[in-house]
Amino acid sequence: MKSYRKELYFQADRRREIIRITEDVQRAIDESGVQEGMVLVNAMHITASVFINDDESGLHHDFEVWLEGLAPEKPYDRYWHNGYEDNADAHLKRTVMGREVVCAITNGKLDFGPWEQIFYYELDGKRNKRVLIKIIGE
Repeated sequence: MKSYRKELYFQADRRREIIRITEDVQRAIDESGVQEGMVLVNAMHITASVFINDDESGLHHDFEVWLEGLAPEKPYDRYWHNGYEDNADAHLKRTVMGREVVCAITNGKLDFGPWEQIFYYELDGKRNKRVLIKIIGE
């Protein structure tokens, strides 16, 4: 069994941003040489998410509006956590969107449905962040 590890690095210009990383994950699979196995894609920061969904701008806007309704960024003083930072909303949004995805690798490719894509969702940007890609298989 093979094991391969790679990190992706991000510095979003905005506080929140959705970035498609499907191609980056597939490149890592290609580099690994794994033909049959699994890939874990994990946000390494508590204010970021990795998720799978459709790459459609209207849907991405809907995520933003929906999450802002659940955990509005402002007013900052509504959250106890914000005595230290101003990102309590990002922690809550990440809990909803999730930390990681695990995907099957078949014949050296992501084994996806027709519209599935992998995204990194920055929820508290303007600083360095990273994503772990861990691949195991044969």
